[in-house]
Amino acid sequence: MLHLPELHERPVEDCGEGKFITSSTRMDFPATQPKPAADGKIIYYPPGVKEITDKITNDEVVKRLKMVVKTFMDMDQDSEDEKQQYLPLALHLASEFFLRNPNKDVRLLVACCLADIFRIYAPEAPYTSHDKLKDIFLFITRQLKGLEDTKSPQFNRYFYLLENLAWVKSYNICFELEDCNEIFIQLFRTLFSVINNSHNQKVQMHMLDLMSSIIMEGDGVTQELLDSILINLIPAHKNLNRQAFDLAKVLLKRTVQTIEPCIANFFNQVLVLGKSSVSDLSEHVFDLIQELFAIDPHLLLSVMPQLEFKLKSNDGEERLAVVRLLAKLFGSKDSDLATQNRPLWQCFLGRFNDIHVPVRLESVKFASHCLMNHPDLAKDLTEYLKVRSHDPEEAIRHDVIVTIITAGKRDLSLVNDQLLGFVRERTLDKRWRVRKEAMMGLAQLYKKYCLHAEAGKDAAEKVSWIKDKLLHIYYQNSIDDKLLVEKIFAQYLVPHNLETEERMKCLYYLYASLDPNAVKALNEMWKCQNMLRSHVRELLDLHKQPTVRF
Repeated sequence: MLHLPELHERPVEDCGEGKFITSSTRMDFPATQPKPAADGKIIYYPPGVKEITDKITNDEVVKRLKMVVKTFMDMDQDSEDEKQQYLPLALHLASEFFLRNPNKDVRLLVACCLADIFRIYAPEAPYTSHDKLKDIFLFITRQLKGLEDTKSPQFNRYFYLLENLAWVKSYNICFELEDCNEIFIQLFRTLFSVINNSHNQKVQMHMLDLMSSIIMEGDGVTQELLDSILINLIPAHKNLNRQAFDLAKVLLKRTVQTIEPCIANFFNQVLVLGKSSVSDLSEHVFDLIQELFAIDPHLLLSVMPQLEFKLKSNDGEERLAVVRLLAKLFGSKDSDLATQNRPLWQCFLGRFNDIHVPVRLESVKFASHCLMNHPDLAKDLTEYLKVRSHDPEEAIRHDVIVTIITAGKRDLSLVNDQLLGFVRERTLDKRWRVRKEAMMGLAQLYKKYCLHAEAGKDAAEKVSWIKDKLLHIYYQNSIDDKLLVEKIFAQYLVPHNLETEERMKCLYYLYASLDPNAVKALNEMWKCQNMLRSHVRELLDLHKQPTVRF
């Protein structure tokens, strides 16, 4: 059934002679002399319009069609006499001569006529053949490609065609056709391909009205039609045509309740049943899930349990892919997925203990973003980071430190004392790379929160122990540790780039607040440095002495 809104305003129409007449203007003249059609039926043309055949030039065809367009544009659904009178003409306009005409202007004018014919004769179309209806709608769809060029002199006519189709919901008559999906797919692909940044909001609105009515009033969305929407969310296509992405995004938001089961079925086929052949987009399922979640989490209500299933896959690489995806979903700033779906969150946290090293590593990397965007989840993460801080893999222990320090440098309140304690423990790690990361990270926190008054007293007290801990490391036997402590002292504890007076104040405060063991370590460091300077001076003095030849 066709939908007929009340059209209070109609577009201004070009009458072909540089003059424009609004559709509210009615000109009642008797039709011209009827012309017999090829099938013997009498065709009545509007007043002043001669017969349109293949015997006349294209310019003449265009001229006569413009007058026909004006006639159909002015007709109302209640004009019963005119509807009967012009029915043969309506049928004639759907003949092969017009639908296959090589002239672009002819095709556009015919498409505008056909769109008005569907409006006038609704709810029943004058075309009874399903094949003919299919040809007509495929023909109209092809003409919509003209919307791409907004600078075209014919753009207003293309816009009128789109507006008319959207208002009347003309494409809904295709639901009666067995192969309507072919028409809808072609329509969706056309609209997504022509939308661009030169279009105004009205163009997008009519496109949305046209597509959403097909989705919401049909019996369901086929996979191929769904693909024509989802393909615009894939990063490569998204970057190629941002307007098509925005159009798809708004369309999905508008039709979320209707299209969600179709989306769920697609992901079920690919994720659970492993039927990648159901769609050309199967290899992009994780990219699609991320985009759909950002658009509206309700689009994935039935998909999240499928991801929980995938987290328990026997394939390590598959688990890794799902962990990477969920890390983005849980970690995004506005996400409340962890609180809304606790079973999935707990299952995800279990991947911190995964047997596959890359999965554990990815889980640890996620923790940094999660701590910064969702500090309320710190309690859940702390226990898992504690276990990973003792991981047998050096890279994972290293990344635990990076995770905690990164969050701490953003805002010290994001990391609790327990998390800082994990970093403190790693300053004694058996691997130099891990020890170095822990020592440098703590030094950076100390400099940021203890040497700058604007950081606040509470923050300074929270990390005041760092200076003592770092100096205690000078007692270690490793020369690398000793040299790093000296470097940290000069760069972070008493920064060498401070003004002399500020530097002396900093040293005074440091020395006065160190614990006894740290004081001994600092004195030992100065003693060693002084001894080194003394040896260097002696070496230089020897070098200056005259060479004694024997």
